[in-house]
Amino acid sequence: MDARHNIASALVRHAAERPEAIAMHVPLGHAPGSALPDYAALTYAELDAASDHTAAALARAGLGRGMKTAVMVRPGRELFVVMYALFKLGAVPVLIDPGIGRRALRQCLDEAAPEAFIGIPLAQVARVLLGWARRSVRIVVTIGRRWGWGGTTLAALRAATPAGPFAVAATTPDDLAAILFTSGSTGVPKGVEYRHRHFAAQVELLRAAFALEPGTLNMPTFPPFALFDPALGLTSVIPDMDPTRPAAADPQKLVATLARFGVGTLFGSPALLDTLSRHCAKHGIVLHGVTRVISAGAPVAPAILARMRACLDDGVPLFTPYGATECLPVSVIESHGLLALRERTEAGAGTCIGRPLAANTVRVIRIDDAAIGEWSDDLPVPTGTVGEITVAGPTATEAYHARPGATAFAKIRERLSDGTTRIVHRMGDLGWFDEAGRLWFCGRKSQRVRSPHGTLYTEQVEPVFNAVAGVRRTALVGVGAPGSETPVLCVELEAGRGPDVAERVEAEILARAAHHAHTRALRHVLFHPGFPVDIRHNAKIGRETLARWAAGRLERVAANSPGGA
Repeated sequence: MDARHNIASALVRHAAERPEAIAMHVPLGHAPGSALPDYAALTYAELDAASDHTAAALARAGLGRGMKTAVMVRPGRELFVVMYALFKLGAVPVLIDPGIGRRALRQCLDEAAPEAFIGIPLAQVARVLLGWARRSVRIVVTIGRRWGWGGTTLAALRAATPAGPFAVAATTPDDLAAILFTSGSTGVPKGVEYRHRHFAAQVELLRAAFALEPGTLNMPTFPPFALFDPALGLTSVIPDMDPTRPAAADPQKLVATLARFGVGTLFGSPALLDTLSRHCAKHGIVLHGVTRVISAGAPVAPAILARMRACLDDGVPLFTPYGATECLPVSVIESHGLLALRERTEAGAGTCIGRPLAANTVRVIRIDDAAIGEWSDDLPVPTGTVGEITVAGPTATEAYHARPGATAFAKIRERLSDGTTRIVHRMGDLGWFDEAGRLWFCGRKSQRVRSPHGTLYTEQVEPVFNAVAGVRRTALVGVGAPGSETPVLCVELEAGRGPDVAERVEAEILARAAHHAHTRALRHVLFHPGFPVDIRHNAKIGRETLARWAAGRLERVAANSPGGA
């Protein structure tokens, strides 16, 4: 065995080939009177050496191959160094979004059962007070000052450990490489088991899909995506922002940082692009240095795409890849192609998510809420029919950690003609293929509305009404039991819009609803002050929460109406 299958080996290779190339620019503290922080540059040789030293230091503390290790470190130098040190050790990092609810976070850590916990002081305090992974954690390493929670500090471990080369663990393709938790936008986050072969395949698919060449400057506003940069040979520019609140990022800082470093590639959620493009449109800013934009995490509304396109030079590609924590990237479409289909989207076709990447086998199967143990040829639906999207390919993960029930509902075992088997991942998303081989996204399976008049899909309904002037976004929810649900359209207006606008918007929405066959059953429009969204991307709407809110509103309306209870 050798270390070629370990993602850390790519960092070692880049450090040997381009030792003085910059791996990352990391924000430091703010100078007095400065809007932007000072930055420190870290070369590939320095990142490689720092992760070598840290791997040896963590080994001194008892960490080793196969050890699950919770990591709660803010985005920056230490996150990169610690993550690649763990990969070099062959340990298994466990990454969970820190902004999820306390109960969900505790459940996630209890399920992951990490033996080690590496975190900043705030994370250590929360671990002790809230009982995170109390039964499993036996090694505690603090990044920063340590108080009364035991363990040691990373600084102390490094001081006691000689610096020098550290041999990357000779992991196999099937060895567990990391546990990455889903965003939890439709329930408690699930820990996705990544094997080393999944990471290796993702690196190659990302490189090919977006033509990412070593030396490209990338500003990743989503930290987990940034961790691919050293494996791709890119230069990361870490933005000065709270990564758990991309919608609240300061667009002025983003623009200044892009210009300061001459960033070529920008990766951001639809919520971040919305904020950034509104700022650029208001101030007449064109991001001349940017040569590539990638947005993922949720469908990007045509209005945001069009506004963002106006902030870029002609010919700059704006990609919207489709995928999930369990399998990515699945397909890719560029904004010009998406905008050319805007009329179909706003008429109820869904959102086009492009053609599947060649490495993936993507099929749409009949909608079924039950588990499907074995693949059969009668599962796929005809072209043009809405069903559940499934993916088999090199990045499709096989299991959720410690969640056999969730694994059974999301995975199908397929026996191939050569006698081997593979896992087909059920995306939990609904969609359909058109005659040109393009895949269209229609929404989450769990969020479809099953009314007495038929089934409605969120991404076939909401774009019809998102195009109404004054509307920021809409959300279709169902009130009642499946099969007899009442469809309700929740509406979030653009900021600063008053009751007079709401009255006009409601009238136009009901007129549009009557115009389309698939929306004629829509009778209820409710205005909401601000939709709940996911922690990770601030873009996935919490429709389950909105459904409960809508149910309460309809009950109050019924109670106050003549003859109401």
